[in-house]
Amino acid sequence: MGWLSMPLSSMYPHSTPKAYLDNQFTYEHVYSPTGERVNTAAVDSSLPDDHQRRGLRVLASSCLRNKVYYAAVVPLVDGVPGPAFAVVCLVRWSPRAKDGYVFAYKDMDETAGPYEDDCPERILALLGETDNPAALHWRRRSIRNLAVNTRKLEDGMRIRFAAPIKFVDGHEGTEFVIRKQGRRTALALTDTGPARYRVSNLAKMAFAIVPQTKVHATQF
Repeated sequence: MGWLSMPLSSMYPHSTPKAYLDNQFTYEHVYSPTGERVNTAAVDSSLPDDHQRRGLRVLASSCLRNKVYYAAVVPLVDGVPGPAFAVVCLVRWSPRAKDGYVFAYKDMDETAGPYEDDCPERILALLGETDNPAALHWRRRSIRNLAVNTRKLEDGMRIRFAAPIKFVDGHEGTEFVIRKQGRRTALALTDTGPARYRVSNLAKMAFAIVPQTKVHATQF
């Protein structure tokens, strides 16, 4: 499926990407035995027995930085829930768009093997069993990223990248020292040197922590 774009008026009464998408993936429709959707305003007991109610319900969702939407969604058949699966939507949120189209999204489920794999743990924990290879691979990537993202980078820690990194000033190297600058993290060349470099998505990069021998003062 391609991108679907819309102005804010088309999102009404929802004012955020998350609220709109939660609503899009929570619904119930009635279908005839031939698979045709029945045009009815509500599901009621007067429907023929051979008709079926099918839909979806969002259990939990997150729209990270208004760029990627993740949700655990259960399929419903006559009100009975099936195994939850993951929905992933790419999101474009531009409240000041000059053309008025402030919101766009492109949806897929985990069986499409989404490239985005920063799904929160609370959503992954709700997913049901699957034997789909693409979905299993996506879940493994997401779990691996959770482990990577929880690595703590402490001030003074020495790290070694798996491959040399080259910076715009010409310096190229693999070993650096972490320098914490408030919420930001920078890299220094030596234990006592100044912070010189910043690397995007540092926590996700392949690196190892270099053990450091600390010499304690002798006490008599």
